Amino acid sequence: MAVQGLSLRVATLLTGLLECLGFAGVVFGWASLVFVFKTEHYFEDLCEPKAQLIGNATELTDCKAQDERFSLIFTLASFMNNFMTFPTGYIFDRFKTTVARLIAIFLYTSATLTIAFISADSASLLFLAMPMLSVGGILFLITNLQVGNLFGKHRSTIITLYNGAFDSSSAVFLILKLLYEQGVSLRASFLFLSVCSAWHVGRTFLLMPRGHIPYPLPPNYHYGLCSENGSAEEKKAPEPEKMERQSRELVSVDAESPGPGQQQEPRSFWSYAFSRRFAWHLVWLSVIQLWHYLFIGALNSLLTNLARGDRVLVSTYTNAFAITQFFGVLCAPWNGLLMDRLKQKYQKEARKTGFSASVVALCSTVPSLALTSLLCLGFALCASVPVLSLQYLTFILQVVSRSFLYGGNAAFLTLAFPSEHFGKIFGLMMTLSAVVSLLQFPIFTLIKGPLQNDPFSVNVTLMLVTLLTFVHPFLVYRECRGQKGSPSAVA
Repeated sequence: MAVQGLSLRVATLLTGLLECLGFAGVVFGWASLVFVFKTEHYFEDLCEPKAQLIGNATELTDCKAQDERFSLIFTLASFMNNFMTFPTGYIFDRFKTTVARLIAIFLYTSATLTIAFISADSASLLFLAMPMLSVGGILFLITNLQVGNLFGKHRSTIITLYNGAFDSSSAVFLILKLLYEQGVSLRASFLFLSVCSAWHVGRTFLLMPRGHIPYPLPPNYHYGLCSENGSAEEKKAPEPEKMERQSRELVSVDAESPGPGQQQEPRSFWSYAFSRRFAWHLVWLSVIQLWHYLFIGALNSLLTNLARGDRVLVSTYTNAFAITQFFGVLCAPWNGLLMDRLKQKYQKEARKTGFSASVVALCSTVPSLALTSLLCLGFALCASVPVLSLQYLTFILQVVSRSFLYGGNAAFLTLAFPSEHFGKIFGLMMTLSAVVSLLQFPIFTLIKGPLQNDPFSVNVTLMLVTLLTFVHPFLVYRECRGQKGSPSAVA
């Protein structure tokens, strides 16, 4: 029975990884899909003849309005990806795994079928299909993250691995683009993705719990194939002693038990939401995320300008970008490994100095926060230099930075705020950062319009704003050093 249970858990882990890798974050492969859409003449009626045409010019039209339309679609899709984290998280908490996954499958299948059957004449339906694809994908990720609870001490590694797989799934649209260039129609590819919904449904009922996977995991826990009577086993609570012992392993500032004679008063969710720590983390996340969304959404236009309209070069660099995205699954766990190693090191020092374990855990996030800001700055610098060959380095820095960003974000919120408020804090953080991400469309319009395809001044401004993200790790470091082992308090 133990071997059977282990094989079921491994099957759940591997199929979950495949699901995240193949479906969850495909919307971020937008640059590859835009290339196909342009070949299929989507929104081509927005292109206008250029006024100054002489001789045998190769580019006969000005497609600024077409690029803006594609940018707006991606802006809405990426906005919904973050903004819907709060309500989809609530659906998952309230209605549990099976209902949340069935909603995800419905949204995802509706989106793929819509894309499969639209044409250039009905291209406006992309405004509906891409956000649905995005929300369905994020629900797949949310329901799969709990799989880490099945593997105890490897929980964090699996969670970061799944986040990395979410990033890497953007390479799926590269595969569709390559198949398209070999003669496979876009309709056939998206019909195949729609048929895969049968696999999602089978996994929902056979390899996933009906409720939630608890953490810590109770003894003799059964789910999916092994659960004879629904979620009866899932409701079995762990023993109080074990719960107390394992909860101490969950590093969460302000979640520690007060010492003798101390009475730590619980603080409200809003006291944390309006704290300086939350505000600066929001700045850190929003600025870096804006860079990534703006770059992905405008990549086709950027490459077209740098390649001077050469479609072969644009195709080659689009493929290179999508291939680098695939390696996000390998980059993501390194951030978690960095924090785990630092935490172990600081904990040894804490035993000698008497520092609070919560402060030690928070201090372990500082190098990760600073390194993510540094990677973003390097990525932004390379993206701002108008040299086509340099974009290979831009692609590498972008995928590493993005992998560090989301893993580091979740880890920091886990360590910096009480566990009882984590879901609300995480949802609010992602929702507010989604609102900031809407700036990508007016920025893109500004570059295409008044700035006449010259993004230099915008890039310089954004890089100066990026320097603000270094304030966050500095303040966290100063706060850690100032507490000196006293119970942490959010300023």
